[in-house]
Amino acid sequence: MEVELFLERYQYLMNDQGHRQVVRNGHRPLRRIVTGAGPVEIATPRIDDRVLETQQTPRFTSALIPPYLRRTKHVEELLPVLYLKGISTGDFREALQALLGRHVIGLSAETIVRLKSVWQREYAQWQQRDLSTSRYVYWWVDGIYFNVRLDTDRQCLLVVIGATADGTKELLAVEDGFRESAESWRSLLRDLKRRGLPQGPAVASGDGSLGFWVALAEEYPQTTPQLCWVHKTANVLEKLPSSLQGKAKQLLHDIYLASTRREAEDAWERFVVTFAEKYPKAVACLTAHRDELLAFYATPAEHWPSLRSTNVIESTFATVRLRTKRTKGCGSRIATLAMVFKLVQSAAKRWHRLRGYQQIPDVLNGVVFQDGVRVDASHRCTTEPVGV
Repeated sequence: MEVELFLERYQYLMNDQGHRQVVRNGHRPLRRIVTGAGPVEIATPRIDDRVLETQQTPRFTSALIPPYLRRTKHVEELLPVLYLKGISTGDFREALQALLGRHVIGLSAETIVRLKSVWQREYAQWQQRDLSTSRYVYWWVDGIYFNVRLDTDRQCLLVVIGATADGTKELLAVEDGFRESAESWRSLLRDLKRRGLPQGPAVASGDGSLGFWVALAEEYPQTTPQLCWVHKTANVLEKLPSSLQGKAKQLLHDIYLASTRREAEDAWERFVVTFAEKYPKAVACLTAHRDELLAFYATPAEHWPSLRSTNVIESTFATVRLRTKRTKGCGSRIATLAMVFKLVQSAAKRWHRLRGYQQIPDVLNGVVFQDGVRVDASHRCTTEPVGV
């Protein structure tokens, strides 16, 4: 179907004799690909589309079977997923044969033993990489808990994902921590500085309960804190009866979905007036961090959806959390770190570039934004406010 659509798109290209210049040209040699259904030999169609080079038009490439593919992406992630779930190396042969068939090459129980040490070395090298040429406009931070079979305490991984100067999201740090203490985060941030990152991001987004904020104020005081509205909403709602949570949730949405900070503050006051008398704990939970919750209004409006929550971390680790919730987890702390590192590397391939990345240079250069719109030196908006 890919080929048929491609040929149809360029059917108008004819030579002097009236023959099409983009046509089928047989098949490529058989290629063996390991899939979730076992190994499959595929002969991909070949197209004679050389004429497109003269027009500087991209030639045909299959999205289903890209060049050099040997394993589908799901199989590529299979081994670290199974190990993270708690399957022992002795059970790998049976599990892999049931999933992929009896004749799969290179996916055996012995493979996981070799790959574990390889992944741990890769993680150690990645953890010491040079950051002197890196610059991040935003960070998303969180503490993720896992079960470890050979440890009595649950392991807490401190995770930092950053948005680079071109809007690409990448894993910046994943390290072992003691719960989510300020000392653990302080150690992580100092290590980033040691490896060449003297300047923090413009804005860091995370849960308000993290010890990260204490460490951030000490190590990168120029960074603006932005608390996650998803976490804050959950914290506020748990202090209200279930019969009122629907109404309260809508009022909270009115705050952080407002198109200007003035409108957000008006919605904020409506929430306070509605619940202050009977539910002061819910109101206190919200009002304790007013500036940190509304900080995103001083950034480009296109960046607001990304900054208002730590969804980039939550969505990445949701599946990992589900897999480890009812299992004993990995055998050791370093094994957990290595497996999580490999899983996040795979997930990062599907992360989208930051929307509105063209405005990142302005943010990095300290240009002032008011209600999502760039303002000039006299603090007047250059364009009309952008709604979200």
